[in-house]
Amino acid sequence: MRRVTNFILIVLIIVSISCEEKAKVPTATKKKVVIGYAPGFRGTLDELSIDANKLTHINYAFVDVQDSMAWLTNIETDTINFRILNKLKDINPDLKILISIGGWSWSGNFSDAVLTPSSRKKFAKTSVDIVADHDLDGVDIDWEYPNQRGNDNVYRPEDKQNYTLMFEEIRKELDKLSEKTGKNYELTTAVGASYRYIENTEMGKAAKYLDYVNLMTYDFYVSGDTAGHHSNLYPPEDYEKDASAHKTFNVFVEAGVPPEKLVLGIPFYGRSWIMASAEKHGINMPVADRARGGGYTYIKDSLVNQKGFVRHWDENAKAPYLFNEETNQLVVYDDEESVKLKCEYVLENNMGGVMFWQYASDPAEYLLDAINANLYP
Repeated sequence: MRRVTNFILIVLIIVSISCEEKAKVPTATKKKVVIGYAPGFRGTLDELSIDANKLTHINYAFVDVQDSMAWLTNIETDTINFRILNKLKDINPDLKILISIGGWSWSGNFSDAVLTPSSRKKFAKTSVDIVADHDLDGVDIDWEYPNQRGNDNVYRPEDKQNYTLMFEEIRKELDKLSEKTGKNYELTTAVGASYRYIENTEMGKAAKYLDYVNLMTYDFYVSGDTAGHHSNLYPPEDYEKDASAHKTFNVFVEAGVPPEKLVLGIPFYGRSWIMASAEKHGINMPVADRARGGGYTYIKDSLVNQKGFVRHWDENAKAPYLFNEETNQLVVYDDEESVKLKCEYVLENNMGGVMFWQYASDPAEYLLDAINANLYP
């Protein structure tokens, strides 16, 4: 009897130790998101050109804002596209499809749409109605920009608080829809990669209602007298002055946005200029004229180390660039090497994942493959 008792005691100790060891094992971390913007404004999408298994989210770009309502301007095409995108869930059942409202061209009326409690409710309800009517998974807001000039947009100081109140109202409407359907719906936003965007919003408060905050860490140079990297991970020269993804991440964290909600933006296209001279291969130097950059598939297949363009690597910025000594043309972009480093940055800083603008710019999926290879090592 004593032997049996001792045996049972030993078994209990082993089980106890086993359970204790299991308790020490950390739970699996949430999968990093890969959010791709699909350009519905170009017309009917080609479902065969979208690899659903390489994405967690597709943000459908764009839905307009008219008369304080989310508005499908091309409703026939949009309806077809929603069916096409939902069909991708046959391949990847976990894929999320969100409508992205606004963008550079359709942000003109945001300020008016969210100015009063009644207009915010109208805007929120019509936004969520589109989600409900087409069996989608959430709303992405791309307001360019609150209390700041964008593309001929209305803006006012009240935007700062109304920006937060807008998300609160949309979240309420999404929760109401959840009660009816039993589904979880996501609310995200794309934000400007500058301290000015922080000053014009209440990102810490707004983040409470948001699943993800997509940092538009690109277009650091678009117009102006000088040009340089447009999507560099780190500053090329002057840490205090030069824009970078690293700097953007830090200012949003300081503003109160949790790192796990921040998503690093990667452009699938490049920008280009004719520079005034060949000094420093054009980086952070005066511009003579603008030129065509193009999508990454075009850049890689037709320009890199071809036609007089030589690839260079900026070790400080962790970014590639092309320079043509004969024409003084500069091309700045992301490639597989810089994307690898950005994915490592996301993992090291416990960010939510990456997003990219936009799918049609890299049909060969060079960068999307690099994202998948390095975000899920």
